[in-house]
Amino acid sequence: MNSYNFSEKDWKLYRNKIANWQEAYMERLCKEYMEILRADEIGSERFWKLHDRIKKDKKSPGVLITRNSRSDMINNILGLLIYRVIAMDDLDDFSEEFKEHLVFIIKNHPEFFVDKKESEE
Repeated sequence: MNSYNFSEKDWKLYRNKIANWQEAYMERLCKEYMEILRADEIGSERFWKLHDRIKKDKKSPGVLITRNSRSDMINNILGLLIYRVIAMDDLDDFSEEFKEHLVFIIKNHPEFFVDKKESEE
């Protein structure tokens, strides 16, 4: 473990998985957007609902991670967990030490783990 509390293996796993996690999340978003477009509402209502939703979603770490360095990896993964882009099961391949560190943070800061999707709507 280094000063960032993860191994080289964890860093490589993260780099290999991040694009797939984001792509899967954006696929889920596209399906949700299609439901908005299929709603039994007038076109302008559907348009503005979709507009607002995309505006909000594009700020999610599932869509955009602005800093993707080693020192940001833990915060990025926490963001992905908070926004439900990934679940703890998605981290099965990571070291036990790394997962324990994440669980420690989560247990000591439960206020960050409210349902972000619902709280932003």
